[in-house]
Amino acid sequence: MGSSLAVTHQDFEYRPDLDGLRAVAILPVLLFHAGFRSFSGGFVGVDVFFVLSGFFMARIILTELERGSFRFRAFYVRRMRRIFPALFSMLAVSTVAAWFLLMPQEFRYFGDSVQAAALFTSNVLFRSESGYFDVAAEMKPLLHTWSLSVEEQFYLIFPVAVFLCFKFARRHIFAIVLAAALLSFGASTWGITHSPEKAFYLLHFRIWELLTGVLVAIAPRPAYAARGAQALAALGLLAIFLAVFTYTPDTPFPGAHAAVPCLGTALMIHVHCRSGLIARLLSSPVSVFTGRISYSLYLWHWPLIVFARYGLGHELTTGWALSVVAMSFALAYVSWRFVEQPARYGRMAYSPVAITGVSSAAILSAVAFTAIVNGLQGIPQRLPEEARALYQATYDESRFFSERCFADSNGEGLTPAQIRRGNLCRVGIDTTSEPQFLVWGDSHAAAIAPAIDVAARQMGMSGMFVGRASCPPLPNTDFAGPAAVKRCIEYNSAVMSLIEQKRFAFVFMVGFWPKYVHRAELPGEGVFFDPRVEPSLPDWSAPVRTGLNMTLTKLARKGTKAVLVMDVPEMGHEVPEALARAVVSGRPLDIAPPLEYTKMRQALARRVLSEAAKSSGALIVDPMNLICDGTRCHVMREGTVLYKDGDHLSAKGAESLSALFRPVLNIVRGGVQYLSSEPRS
Repeated sequence: MGSSLAVTHQDFEYRPDLDGLRAVAILPVLLFHAGFRSFSGGFVGVDVFFVLSGFFMARIILTELERGSFRFRAFYVRRMRRIFPALFSMLAVSTVAAWFLLMPQEFRYFGDSVQAAALFTSNVLFRSESGYFDVAAEMKPLLHTWSLSVEEQFYLIFPVAVFLCFKFARRHIFAIVLAAALLSFGASTWGITHSPEKAFYLLHFRIWELLTGVLVAIAPRPAYAARGAQALAALGLLAIFLAVFTYTPDTPFPGAHAAVPCLGTALMIHVHCRSGLIARLLSSPVSVFTGRISYSLYLWHWPLIVFARYGLGHELTTGWALSVVAMSFALAYVSWRFVEQPARYGRMAYSPVAITGVSSAAILSAVAFTAIVNGLQGIPQRLPEEARALYQATYDESRFFSERCFADSNGEGLTPAQIRRGNLCRVGIDTTSEPQFLVWGDSHAAAIAPAIDVAARQMGMSGMFVGRASCPPLPNTDFAGPAAVKRCIEYNSAVMSLIEQKRFAFVFMVGFWPKYVHRAELPGEGVFFDPRVEPSLPDWSAPVRTGLNMTLTKLARKGTKAVLVMDVPEMGHEVPEALARAVVSGRPLDIAPPLEYTKMRQALARRVLSEAAKSSGALIVDPMNLICDGTRCHVMREGTVLYKDGDHLSAKGAESLSALFRPVLNIVRGGVQYLSSEPRS
């Protein structure tokens, strides 16, 4: 490319078509987030922004390097002026809304996200939490700041890298950028299969998209004929629209699928079409205006959508979605006119010291806010006293969830080696004598274990508990996707070895049975749960039935009697939160779904367990009668909140069910006498 880079030969004048391209990026994002299904791939608008950001950064930095006028301090002050004022304004207003709308645990998560947004580590934070498209993620007001964090991390690295390349490898900048982009693209393609959350959120899996824009900025641009430019621009726009209208949240992303909108964007920037329909469309006043306010529009639309959902208690209807879109535009204009523009072109804009000082104060304030919110446990004092008391059930967790007793879904906590050694938590009285029974299962087992614990203590009995999240007591059973089954194999194998070693007379088997036979939780569980919407009930019971019968047969051969514990009714709502919200809003506390809904959801699982018990001689314990009456199930019993979330009992709730287990523990206490009449092999 000679001694100078192609970027210096390109026009550096204002390009209205690029503001129009920003409009093409932001509108699909806005409409996708608002719930318009036609824009099912609208999330690719973020990728269009990434390519544009890479192009602008390269064009600015390399031009200044050519002129000898590039200064790191000036570059970062410009970035602060461009990004910080509108961002911190949005954070401040969102914090006020969160104060009134969020429950303590949600407010703690919000506090963490405020700090992450201020420090530009949101992508790291949200990667460590839940998936991008699930319900929990959809209720995080600052989730959208992940993409700003990716860009800011790029802005920290890229100027230094370009400066060094310009100084020491000027002739090879294009090749270096191309190699880095290809390496990142390869990592992204690998990541969507092996680590999809990391591939979605983290910079090194995304940097190829920004570097695509850099390549456009430094690549030579031929003199395209008008028709040729129009054809290429149309091809680029078609690629973007293809992704917007055909992709869905289930599309593996980013990877190769992200290349379609990214290359389409790169093509449109590169050809710089100046005539024809597409040029007129992109350069129209409406497109240019939308592009100019696109940053503020991106910042404000998502908190508006999330807080509207919190206020309504359900997903946005079409009317509400249109209202939120209109409000987003109004807020974006106010933010652009009275925050962005003065920060970039007002008096303070020309004082680097003032900009740096105000930015530093804003960041420190965000960090301090997060420390206070975490230190005060989400500031429950914001709530009325009755709401606060009900909400406390969120923290009323069974001791059997501790790391000594239980392994989480990632395998943290209780290890297979500890299980094989019998290094488990005791249920009932603490004694040196051999345990009389074992409680075995998933997180629902840990949740209901206090009921067995209290009953066993009252009867002077002792047992053991073993549990792992999302792992039913079904060795070698296909109860979910391959990855979920695989992580349970070693755990369940260790439990079977323990049963053989200890020769337990009885084993309580507890699980989230409806989830395993349907391979689904309740639709919209959490904020969006609506019992008027019938649950999807696909029948995946065959492998569960087979696995359960095989396990019961193996236990019987070892002289062990099984006690199958039916699952507790699912409530759909995060119970303590829903009760507290009901108090705050003056709504009734009777939030549980109707009994018919619960029976419909539980029918298949109950049938599978009943048939297995009948054919094997296993015993059954059913909590339904203590939680439900003739018309509906209940989330409270004699003033006690029974659940800590949507389907796990609270510790006090479980303890209140202890009478349920006394009859079967009487049989357990009979032990060998009871089993002596049972056939053994």
